[in-house]
Amino acid sequence: QVQLRESGGDLVHAGGSLTLSCTFAGVPGVIAWFRQAPGKEREGVSCITKSDGDTSDYLDSVKGRFTISKERLRNLVYLQMNSLKPEDTAVYYCAATRKSYCSGLSSEYDFWGQGTQVTVSS
Repeated sequence: QVQLRESGGDLVHAGGSLTLSCTFAGVPGVIAWFRQAPGKEREGVSCITKSDGDTSDYLDSVKGRFTISKERLRNLVYLQMNSLKPEDTAVYYCAATRKSYCSGLSSEYDFWGQGTQVTVSS
């Protein structure tokens, strides 16, 4: 089993920044961030491998603004979010799989956090 918990969501103005945190217990191979806006499908944002720290990004709309990272000696993964836009408003989830490769597909992930709300006002 892998257990995850997100934190850091907040209400911010457009152009602001937030850093989301995901703490986890267990031995995942990959940690990924997803988001889901009301009435829309869940979409992959980015992922990072536990062992090597290799990253992949999946949304053109956030490239250059969002960065995934992890702490080497602690079970923590971050999503740094800069230059936030109203369209970034969503519930953000971290997810894990014991597989060793990154994927932007939610079906590849077996373990999920509860989500944290990010709201960006215009």
